[in-house]
Amino acid sequence: MSTHTVRHEVLGPWSLDTSREFWEGFAPAALTAEQRPGTLSTVFRVDGDWSTAHLAVIQRDTVAELSLEGDGDLESAAEQAARFLALDVDAQQWPGIGDRDEVIGRAQHALPGLRPCGFHSAYEAAAWAVLSQRIRVEQAAHLRQRVIADHGDDGAFPAPERLAALHLDLPGRKAEYLHAVADAALDGRLDTARLRSMTPEDAMDSVRSITGIGPFAAELIVLRGANAPDAVPTHERRLAAEVAELYGPDRSVAEVSELWRPFRTWASVYLRALAERR
Repeated sequence: MSTHTVRHEVLGPWSLDTSREFWEGFAPAALTAEQRPGTLSTVFRVDGDWSTAHLAVIQRDTVAELSLEGDGDLESAAEQAARFLALDVDAQQWPGIGDRDEVIGRAQHALPGLRPCGFHSAYEAAAWAVLSQRIRVEQAAHLRQRVIADHGDDGAFPAPERLAALHLDLPGRKAEYLHAVADAALDGRLDTARLRSMTPEDAMDSVRSITGIGPFAAELIVLRGANAPDAVPTHERRLAAEVAELYGPDRSVAEVSELWRPFRTWASVYLRALAERR
């Protein structure tokens, strides 16, 4: 097993502790590795070669030190880790969003330095979108953990080739849709870097070609899988309810989010995170 360490300068506010606390409560992909004080650890499937990588992150002031172990392309794994931890985003303008929108300003104060961590990849986000259709989040999280325990590698979600060959006993058409997700990943249609390089709208249109992926799932894959920082979730009812609660019943997400550019996804996640805390 090889090792690789990267020291990444993080531009803008960042707190590893706040980000780890957020991810620990992120049921779709909650951290399962044992966490040491001052460290964020996780294991994930690397886009492209589908190897397993073990990651440990520590914060040294404005520098993120990413230490990886694995048998695959660890340089690509480090880039992927920076992306799903949102460390690759230049957030020097993020505090200014709170200056011009007091609701977001209060959220920033409550969640200092939060970097909205996403799924490890668009592939894992798509798999979650399928597993969570029409069932409770807790049930879907249990299904995901069962799939990992039975068919994954050392805590990582099964690779697409493995997933495509599985005969899974899952509710409804979930097994069929998971096979479609696996095929799409093998075809390159869920390449996270490619989706991130596209406009969010084009990326969503692209992933909607996958069987079982509708509008809500497409948003999840792009906004939390590719971790695009600036797009508005339009099929998230709980966000709409939160905006109505905080801004007034006559305000819409589309309207208030104009103040959040170029961090509309981040602002949306902050509001949802505070709602979950309550």
